[in-house]
Order: sequence, then C-alpha cells, then structure tokens
Amino acid sequence: MSRIPRPRRVSAGLAAVTLALTSLSAATAYAAPLDDPTPGPLMNYVINTKASPGHVRKVEDAVKHAGGTVLSSYREFGVVVAQSTNANFKVDVRAGRNGREVQSVGATRTAAVSEGPSGGLSSVGSVDETTATPVLDPQEGSQWDMVQIKADQAHNVTDGSRRVLVGINDSGVDDTHPDLAPNFDARDSVSCVKNGVPDQTPGIWRPTTSPHGTHVAGTVAAARNGIGIVGVAPGVRIASVKVVNDAGFIYPEYSICGIVWAAEHHMDVTNHSYFIDPFQFWCKDNGDQGAVQEAVRRAYAWAADRGTLSVAAAGNSNYDLANKTTDTTSPNDSTPVSRTINNNCLDMPTELPGVITVASTTQLRVKSSFSNFGLHKIDVAAPGSSILSTLPGGGYGLMSGTSMASPHVTGIAALLKSTHPWWGPRDLERALQREADDTACPTTPDPRCTGTTANNAFYGEGIADALDAVHR
Repeated sequence: MSRIPRPRRVSAGLAAVTLALTSLSAATAYAAPLDDPTPGPLMNYVINTKASPGHVRKVEDAVKHAGGTVLSSYREFGVVVAQSTNANFKVDVRAGRNGREVQSVGATRTAAVSEGPSGGLSSVGSVDETTATPVLDPQEGSQWDMVQIKADQAHNVTDGSRRVLVGINDSGVDDTHPDLAPNFDARDSVSCVKNGVPDQTPGIWRPTTSPHGTHVAGTVAAARNGIGIVGVAPGVRIASVKVVNDAGFIYPEYSICGIVWAAEHHMDVTNHSYFIDPFQFWCKDNGDQGAVQEAVRRAYAWAADRGTLSVAAAGNSNYDLANKTTDTTSPNDSTPVSRTINNNCLDMPTELPGVITVASTTQLRVKSSFSNFGLHKIDVAAPGSSILSTLPGGGYGLMSGTSMASPHVTGIAALLKSTHPWWGPRDLERALQREADDTACPTTPDPRCTGTTANNAFYGEGIADALDAVHR
C-alpha cells in the first residue's frame, strides 16, 4: 500500500441501504435527551446493532438521547455513524431506554473531528506513497509492469468491457487527464471525506492535495487512445470514490461510505490502496478498535454480497502480517505509542475476509523491499516498484508501493469480469488465485519466506497473470 505516496445516494424507503443525515431534532425520541452532557471534543463513533430497520431506528434514538447526531445509518448491516461532543457518549448511548440495542460502540479516531463545514486535518496521513518522479514522453513500451503480468498479451484478446465499472477508492481522480477522460464515469463518482457522508457536488471527487488516486486510476484503466500509457483494462469504466482527505487520512467512516457507495452503484471491482486510520492494525479485543473492526467488516461483507469485489494493497512496512507482535506507529492522528498486538489485530481493509491482498514485486520478479508479506495473508503479487502512470494535470510519473501493485490486480479482475460477466466476487477471487504464476521463494534462503512455490509468504498464489485470466 503505498503511504497515499501514506464513499451513497439517499433513496426512498425501499432503498437497500438508507443514509440519514439527521439533526438532533429529526429522530423520534423514546426517552428525553440528556439535560447536561459533559462537554468534550467533537468526535465520531460507530455503533453496531442488529441488521434491521427497527433496531437501527432504536439506536438512532439512543444516539439522540446521549447528546449525539446521526451522520449515517446502514440498516442492511446494522451500523450507525454518529457525532457528539459528549465526553461520556460511549457510556450514555448504552444507558437510555434503547441502549440495550447497542452491541458495541467505538470512536473512529483519537483526535477531535475537524473537517466540519470548512475544516481539514493538518497532521500527516496514512496513505503510503513515494514522491512522484516526472517522466517525459511516456510510451506504452516503457511499461515493464504490463509485460510482467502479461497484460500486453491479454490486450490481444480483450481490452475489457464498457459494462464493467471499477471504483477507484482513493484520494480523487483527475478526470480531465487525456488518458482517463475517455473511461471516466462522473455520474457514479463521489466524495466521502466529510464525516463519511456522500457528496456528489460536481468535481468534489477530484484530487486536491495528492496525485495518488490519479496514478492508481491510470494503472487500472488508462485508455488506448494513442496518448501516453495504457492501463491493464483500457476498455472498462472507472469512477472516483474519494476517501482520502486533504491531510491524507482515511478514517473508518470514509471507507465504509466508499464501499457502500460502490456497491449501491453497481461497481464490479474496487481498488483500495490504503490502510484505515488512525491505527495500522485495529485490534478486536480493544473496545473502540473492536467496534470499528466489526463495523468495517460488515460493510465490506455487505458489498461483496451485492456483487462488488474489493482489492487492496498489502502495505509498505515490510511486516509479517501472519505473525504480528508490535505496532509502534499508531495512532497516527495524535501520539503514536508502542503496543503489543496479535493476529486478531487487522490491517484494514486488506486483511478483511473476501478482500484480495496484493504484495509488490520489482522488475526482477522479486518481493519489493517495502512490501508486507505473510503466509496465507497474501493472495497474489503484482508489480509495485517504479511504476509509470498518470498524474494530475495531464502528466505522468513513477511511484512505488503496494498501492501501485494493487491496481494491476484490480485491472485483471476487471478483465475477468468483462469475459465472465455472470461471475461474482468469489468467482473472481478464485480465478485470480488460480491463474497467478507460481513464484518460488528467493534462491538465497530468506527465513521470512515460508510456504511452497505454489503458495508462500512473499507472493501468495504467485504473480498475477492477465493473459491466463482472459483465456479462461
């Protein structure tokens, strides 16, 4: 996941998921709100309950009673996102008449919310990219990455179908770029970076501070138009689902908004080249983190049930995801602390069930030095070191990171969906793993690379193969 260089329309009562942006006076109250909640910083929370409109409505009332405001309600999978300045919100939301409906509640960050009507956080974020290096006169022939995954040969079979829509869940996409404009779908693009509430103001989904999403988009689907480069799936459509704020943070409510938006708008594949802030690893046995882990898990599982496959970067910390011991980088929105962790602590979204986890390779077909790894954690590998792709303003540049590896696999998944339109996420997942080229551990023994040639800690099932995918 490169460091980025670190997303829903409200419909009527019959909608599959109802998003509610609610004032304190909007919900029906079953108990009087607290008279004098203890003042504290403005914070956002996730509250988990049973997945039904009735249970969610009761939790919405509990939020009001505790001095909070409902930002979003996901009735299909039982998650409410709320905001409050009540310092005792987590206790008070359980204390009222409907508090028994609360299964778990947790703050989504450790620093106060500051995006507000005109806000924006000011600290360093968790998108994980390297600095873009401008490249003059780029050409398809210089894209060694496409050769490694055999995308150049796959294009003799198909460039992908216009029926397939890919979500670039990232820092925004420059739809004016000549290599991206032909494939861009503005109607289905959105920004989720204001408290996880979808915003379709025209252009709001464009990048403002980071080239990361535009670079990712080019790898997935830069058009075959005689200009610049060619993406893995140059015939499919892409939409921008902006989940990275101007400071580079991707908070849980942003990511939940983004994946739900993608599923509601029938996106076949989504790319997630980030980890969810402010924790590199969210621990199930921690109150706040456990509640957030569950809320995010529900959102991604619901999206998969709706037909959306998620592909994610493995991360750039050269960390063994199968043997977690310590984390010294979290939380990154306040003061990091050194903490002991275990394998119940997840790097999200990449370690969530059903999400394709992608490690990074170099031009020499070996693991990139920065790439996370882990036996039975990595699904497949793909090129991620010094990747040429699109930059905002019509430019091109090189970036490195698992953020650059993931969109190669997203592109292959889009080609698979193009040639097998009846396939669902699980079918695509199995095909990506089955058609990958087995890649052995280094000939110079590296004790970290455990497993077999067919499936190991560095490459998973192997290096992704676009040609074999389209020949299925």
